[in-house]
Amino acid sequence: MTLITGHRGARNLWPENSLTGFRNVLALGVDAVEFDVHLTDAGELVVIHDATLDRTTDDEGPVRALTPEARQRVRLKGSDETIPTLAEVLAALVPAKDLPLHVEIKSDETTTPYSGIVEKVAAELSQFGLAERSYLTSFDTSVLDDCRRHAPDIARLVSVNAAWAETQGGLKQFLTQVDGLVEVVAIHHELMEAEWDLITDRLPLDRLCVWTLNDEALIRRWLERGIGHLTSDSPDLALRLRAEAAGSA
Repeated sequence: MTLITGHRGARNLWPENSLTGFRNVLALGVDAVEFDVHLTDAGELVVIHDATLDRTTDDEGPVRALTPEARQRVRLKGSDETIPTLAEVLAALVPAKDLPLHVEIKSDETTTPYSGIVEKVAAELSQFGLAERSYLTSFDTSVLDDCRRHAPDIARLVSVNAAWAETQGGLKQFLTQVDGLVEVVAIHHELMEAEWDLITDRLPLDRLCVWTLNDEALIRRWLERGIGHLTSDSPDLALRLRAEAAGSA
């Protein structure tokens, strides 16, 4: 059965990476929840996708420059909510027993990994008792190498799209590079489609994740293929289509 992941707390349903989204997505019955983590210069782990505030908040500038006081004043677009800390998000997700978390470790506005972020994220996951059901994720294999070094007991997931694969010497070389480094390889649906034979010759379906699918026809197509994991901004749609497919089988 394909496992459905709510992307950024199901951002098509609620404000992206918001506490409201993380609380509400649990009621949908998703199989996993995905979100993103940055590290501020003040030492806070905050859950937001971009390295800047511009797209998803009413403020602008680099995330890393946020002080705790400024973070309390910034609001997510379309809501009265602040940018949550990692601890706040984990507290909201703890009640969902055994629900896997896909925790993407982000880089700063210059695409430079944050020093010490892996250790800090791993410590927070352990403090909340969530390490065993989490994946540390990144596009950057150097970050995942740090994850293996500093948090070897937490599972890992790598993401790739066509543009990123090209910078890594092509998809074939990238897949060779990550062999043994990660449990799951998450591939953008267009690249997955284009390189299906290459990918499935190297990896079983249960180690593959396709992202990010919000279109009904695309979701049906990948469910029919039996892909291991499917990430969606509209996990309610994906879950409904999976249930329909199971009912007609």
